[in-house]
Amino acid sequence: MKAAGRFTNILGIFAFISVAGGLYMGLLYAPTERTMGAVQRIFYFHLPLAWISFLAFLIVFIGSVIYLVKRSMKWDIVAGAAAEIGVLFSTLVLITGSIWARRAWNAWWVWEPRLTTMLVMWLIYLGYLMARGAIEGDERRARVSAVMGIVGFINVPIVFMSIHWWRTMHPVLINKERMGLAVPMLVTLIVCLFAFTMLFFYLLLKRARLGLIEYSLKEIRIKLDRRP
Repeated sequence: MKAAGRFTNILGIFAFISVAGGLYMGLLYAPTERTMGAVQRIFYFHLPLAWISFLAFLIVFIGSVIYLVKRSMKWDIVAGAAAEIGVLFSTLVLITGSIWARRAWNAWWVWEPRLTTMLVMWLIYLGYLMARGAIEGDERRARVSAVMGIVGFINVPIVFMSIHWWRTMHPVLINKERMGLAVPMLVTLIVCLFAFTMLFFYLLLKRARLGLIEYSLKEIRIKLDRRP
């Protein structure tokens, strides 16, 4: 347990150093884009936030499947922790995307495929968290949440592929011909992706560990209440 806690703390230190480096590169190192100007720099954080949202909801899906197979509360707790972080990061995706859209499209919001499917994904997992908070009984809550986590994941690949399946105003970063970024921009993006991924796993480990402690204390309290 101590070794796991030490690893998490070390991961946290590296994560925050990496995020600080990513912020420096995104705000100061990367060249200013000629068309959009300084507001384009939000891209270096917007895309990693979206990536973490997808990763978080993938872990919700995996944790939900394993829970239904093994009926271990540990996996329900991991899924719940990942969903909380995923909703937080997808909220930031919608906010940063709106800021970018205001400069690029002269509108805070446009009902185009990528934005609309992203909003639907956010609502699905917000509903997932609300259901977890409303359902009484650990096993019943875990069972219902697992089903929601599995079914809700169907929308995640739809969000990812929306810019390829439908006509959209959203920019396409990677296509069959080329990668649409200069080398300094690409390096900055990779650093930010790495930094936010480390931050995500640090937050996930911390939140899941807290959830396990809460569940253990609840079990102890129930056993004590049953004593004559």
